Amino acid sequence: MSLWKLALRSLQQRRLASLLTMLSLALGVGLVAAVLSLYGVISEAFKRNSSFGYTLIVGAKGSPLQLTLNTVYYLSQPVENLPYSYFLEFFPAERRKAELAKYGGRLAEPDRDGRYSLYAAGGMAIPVCLGDYLGDFRVVATTPEFFDQLRYGENVDRPFTFAAGRNFQENSETYGYFESVIGARVARERNLKVGDQIFPTHGDPDGHTHEQGFTIVGILDSTGTPNDRGVFINMEGFYLLDGHAKPIDDEPPATEEVEGSSTSRGPKKYRPLPIEQREITAMLLRPSQPLFSMKLQNVINEGTQAQAAAPVGEVAKLMQWIVSPVQQALLAITLITCIVAAIGILVSIYNSMNERRRDIAVMRALGARRETVMAVILLESLLIAVIGGALGWLTAHLALAVGSQLIEDRTGIVVGFFTTSRAEWYVLPLVIGLAAVAGLLPAWVAYRTDVARNL
Repeated sequence: MSLWKLALRSLQQRRLASLLTMLSLALGVGLVAAVLSLYGVISEAFKRNSSFGYTLIVGAKGSPLQLTLNTVYYLSQPVENLPYSYFLEFFPAERRKAELAKYGGRLAEPDRDGRYSLYAAGGMAIPVCLGDYLGDFRVVATTPEFFDQLRYGENVDRPFTFAAGRNFQENSETYGYFESVIGARVARERNLKVGDQIFPTHGDPDGHTHEQGFTIVGILDSTGTPNDRGVFINMEGFYLLDGHAKPIDDEPPATEEVEGSSTSRGPKKYRPLPIEQREITAMLLRPSQPLFSMKLQNVINEGTQAQAAAPVGEVAKLMQWIVSPVQQALLAITLITCIVAAIGILVSIYNSMNERRRDIAVMRALGARRETVMAVILLESLLIAVIGGALGWLTAHLALAVGSQLIEDRTGIVVGFFTTSRAEWYVLPLVIGLAAVAGLLPAWVAYRTDVARNL
């Protein structure tokens, strides 16, 4: 009979004690595996979602990390606003003059060519306005370029696609300025579809509800990014809502109708908000040449009005300051759990040695060598570790697969049965190694068993 069969027979004779030891080991390994898997997925998601094809976020002076969390992940609270005229400084003089003419601007500021537009011309600059909510979901006011120009994915090369409908238009013939696009999670949780109207609340999930609604014209495919929980509305319509216009003396109401009515001919016509009354929360920048990003960031930060944050760098700092210590704590807990599991194996086998002295003596009397008896005890310890560890890993990943939809709904992170992290792959080898060490003491006791006395 082989040593493996002898070890299995020994476990079968003590099936209750062996099963309980395996279950306790499986619970410890399963807990560690589940936590490490989720940690790995969250870390990768933070890193992967820190870039959507832009290199800088520009906002009011304050914390760059808060600006990043607020603008990229829709967490935290918005910082102060920037005037729309500052946003126009990132474009050539022709674009600024066209914007001033389009929205009735009266700011006769001198051109500042060379200050910012030298770096941004030919690149990308997309404004973002935050502050409103649809239930617990953040409302993001922006322009159609948000979905036309931005990308996502590991290589930042996947365009946004629509499960239903289309991108909103700056001023559509059907709904005017009041069109919206919603993320996949928003549509699922609030049971919304294309053609429905939504009414954001001002400044807080429990704030007053705006009377003007936005019609859903598009629902995004699931992306596994924070945009799945975003409600995106036309920025022009956002400006026309109550409380969104910067008050200026002697200005007509921002929502004054200038022509048309809500008939079958089309939507009501509204006067666009003048530039003097416009503010933005942040802008997403991608200079025409990547080498200009750092120089542009320095130029902006040296000014007194705004700050520029590199989202990739800010997420790296978050990982270093907050997530890395958590990782070290998890690894320490993993090591402690594995040591406790090894001690459990040691106690289980060692306590059985008094009952097995006669069996060991019989084996020796039948010709088994001391080394053979010692190897059987070590294999027994390894079998408990392998079976318990594998059972724990399978249980943890089965739990992740079962709860994948709930995890995605709560965090926007997609997990599955085969979701793993690098640290997780060290758990089972560590358990097996410690089990081998734990089996040495009972194996040595078996090795020293006196045959004559125990027969």
